[in-house]
Amino acid sequence: MDGRFTREQLDDVLDTACARLDLDPRGASLLRFTNNAVYSLAADPVVVRIVGSRALRHRAYKVVAVAEHFARHGVPAVRLLDGVRQPLVVGEHVLTVWHRVPGTGRRATSGELAGLLRRVHALPAPEEVGPWAPLNDVRARIADAEELAAGDRRFLLRRCDEVEQQLATLRFPLPAGLIHGDAHPGNVIVGEDGPVLCDFDSCSHGPPEWDLTPLAVGRQRFGDPSSWYRELAAGYGFDVTGWDGFATLRAARELKLTTSVLPILRSHPSVRHELYRRLDDLREGRTDTRWVRYR
Repeated sequence: MDGRFTREQLDDVLDTACARLDLDPRGASLLRFTNNAVYSLAADPVVVRIVGSRALRHRAYKVVAVAEHFARHGVPAVRLLDGVRQPLVVGEHVLTVWHRVPGTGRRATSGELAGLLRRVHALPAPEEVGPWAPLNDVRARIADAEELAAGDRRFLLRRCDEVEQQLATLRFPLPAGLIHGDAHPGNVIVGEDGPVLCDFDSCSHGPPEWDLTPLAVGRQRFGDPSSWYRELAAGYGFDVTGWDGFATLRAARELKLTTSVLPILRSHPSVRHELYRRLDDLREGRTDTRWVRYR
């Protein structure tokens, strides 16, 4: 049985949206497809993001609110396409449409990310942004999984409960505020005018420590250069790995990293091997094995 997010189905959604907006979908490139299918149009300087999970479609409304909030406050971030009421709904799919930032081909530095995070954390949170609940999305992905064995489902839900109980006991040293929620250089585009933030799906009102966790986990799980995290910690002024609550944040981050592909598993079968390897590591409590990023 085919998944509900095949390339053909996504292309049809893109065609319908472009026809509605008087854009040209011909030659569009699918830049990535995990949490969202992200298309860059060839004929127009526009990016289209199609939500990749039925259970997470509601996040598109928050994404729009955050993008407008960043624009009002002058935060360097991607901007929604002007004159379009968003998000758009095409059948069962929800999507957002953005001005494309012409990239320079340079990866954002961790210092640049730290500077952007300081600006975000200094802002009030918009009303549409709810409290930090990092495992809600994990549970939604489990519920929306295209295919998942009953034993794996039970394990993941039990693990969510365990980590959530641990999160509830943490006492964070930094004051809570607006956070990005998935802060790493891959969610920064370096344009001609400098670096800008993108991907606001995980924004919430919560602990800034969470925004320092992805690069720390990247060093430990993916073997990223240690200098990436050190530069972030130095630029931000706080080392989350030196705090005794970091192990719990790492556990929550690894659950999110593992389950991100569940809603598209049948549609995107190339990720299966890595998914099941990660599940096995989590079951066995192996914290020193290296993972490979989903493609």
